[in-house]
Amino acid sequence: MISAELGKQLENYVQKLVDSGRYGSKSEVLREGVRLVQDRETHLAALDASIMRGVADADAGRTHAAEDVFEGLRERYKAMLPDTAE
Repeated sequence: MISAELGKQLENYVQKLVDSGRYGSKSEVLREGVRLVQDRETHLAALDASIMRGVADADAGRTHAAEDVFEGLRERYKAMLPDTAE
């Protein structure tokens, strides 16, 4: 069993959620909070892994100059525009 001091403001908020019927108990509120933290930490770990892959690609020279990428995008999207030369 975990016991935690949340402080007056959070305690009041948890109680308000229970009193409103949104949650059945304080434990439900806290479990939901921990699940949200767990989800956030999972997403942050995935983001960190993506950043590390990007850094590794850059270190290995697997990159393209930004201007080359932007020029390719300009050409691609320009080709999608309707032909206005009438």
